[in-house]
Amino acid sequence: MPAHRTAAPGPALIPILGDQLSLGLSSLKAADKSRDVVLMAEVMDEATYVRHHKKKIAFVFSAMRHFAEELRRQGWRVRYVRLDDEKNGGSFTSEVARIAREIKASGIVVTEPGEWRVVQIIQDWGRDTGLPVRILPDDRFICSTPDFTAWARGRRSLRMEFFYREMRRKTGLLMDGNEPEGGQWNFDAENRKPAKADLFIPKPPRFEPDRITREVLDLVEARFRDHFGDLQPFWFAVTREDAEKQLEHFLDTGLRHFGDYQDAMLASEPFLYHSILSIAINAGLLDPLDVCRRVEDAYRAGLAPLNAAEGFIRQIIGWREYVRGIYWLKMPEYAGLNSLGADRSLPAFYWTGETDMNCLRAAIGQTKSDAYAHHIQRLMVTGNFALLAGIDPRQVHEWYLAVYADAYEWVEMPNTLGMSQFADGGLLASKPYAASGNYINKMSDYCGSCRYNVKKRTGADACPFNALYWDFLDRHADRLARNPRMAQIFATWRRFPEKEQTAVRNDARRILSELKPWGAKAG
Repeated sequence: MPAHRTAAPGPALIPILGDQLSLGLSSLKAADKSRDVVLMAEVMDEATYVRHHKKKIAFVFSAMRHFAEELRRQGWRVRYVRLDDEKNGGSFTSEVARIAREIKASGIVVTEPGEWRVVQIIQDWGRDTGLPVRILPDDRFICSTPDFTAWARGRRSLRMEFFYREMRRKTGLLMDGNEPEGGQWNFDAENRKPAKADLFIPKPPRFEPDRITREVLDLVEARFRDHFGDLQPFWFAVTREDAEKQLEHFLDTGLRHFGDYQDAMLASEPFLYHSILSIAINAGLLDPLDVCRRVEDAYRAGLAPLNAAEGFIRQIIGWREYVRGIYWLKMPEYAGLNSLGADRSLPAFYWTGETDMNCLRAAIGQTKSDAYAHHIQRLMVTGNFALLAGIDPRQVHEWYLAVYADAYEWVEMPNTLGMSQFADGGLLASKPYAASGNYINKMSDYCGSCRYNVKKRTGADACPFNALYWDFLDRHADRLARNPRMAQIFATWRRFPEKEQTAVRNDARRILSELKPWGAKAG
């Protein structure tokens, strides 16, 4: 009789998500290329859990399709499920279960997702498929979630600046032995120059859609016609090769002036000296530490000043890593925080851009066109208005998550609820990022062509930011006046004559009463 042979175990199924487009992904490193099967799936649940910008959906789907082709060229066995495939069940779980059955998978191996919601989905895959599920750490980040938890434990304050210094020491970036390059950790004070339209400002590279991207654009136009934003022209880098070209372009043309003008805003120059690399980095097409090392190399080669290199690196190894740590440390409770009790509905103009406030019209119009706005437009224009107006922070969070191509919940939620809306009560920010029209006027050219007068505090033609700013302070005086960083501004408010304070309150009440939520009837 022939010897009994035990059947070889089936392949492992390796699901890869749309923001995990990295060749060094932990689940790929743990897999057997000759046997295991990679699964990538475009699913309606993920495209619609918020109403994502059409360009954002197109970017993710096109980048996924190109990444699948890259894996195949490297010899991986890839099962790719398109949105319009007849058997597509519309969810991660349906496609994992279906493909696992078809390939007779022995188990599932996945890199941990970036969103709490998706973790809950994956934790049920074992029950849904009857297969063992291994969730591996996402080691594309410098600071693991256990390491961040250890750093945070016992600290009275979780300020990013102290975390950032640890990341500098850990990576060695911009270090001179044990001391920071240039003798100081942070050059933010040198990075606040307003810009002028007559500066030479490079344009970000634009990439012509190839056949794969054109097919995706047709799909998005057909299936997501009623979603926010302009689909065309589509110019994002959707491959690793093009993302690398975009990085080189920034190093050659934008980095040297990035530091000086990173907080500036110009109506005619939506990108200024910003890299626009967050879209590729957050999807996994570029390695963030490698990007930082190349920025450091540019500085050491004399191609960029220290304030530019430090400011850029701080955004990645400081802020980006820090907000991810906060997200996983505080979820799921973090999502429901609302320390200021803000409950007003998001105004309709956040979706239409139709407002007489020129700064908001410019920032939202740019968002609609390109699924992009830089951090000061998000923080000090759209975010600042929502904060002053008392907009429900959950609605603000969902708007930011929907409209920006680089927005994934782990990075967007703490930025919005914490830094922008102060909904976490000061965990991230030591005081609210609230400002009157004077800040916007100082850092932009928006106010010169606005129908409102930024110099006026009250009246029908006064900049709405002004009355709303002082009214915001007045409404929250019991809580905020005790903040030592705000003592001087509250002292200024208390010196206003009673008549002026009353005018501010009345104007703010009028402005807020005129805000119409999406779907509200005029009049």
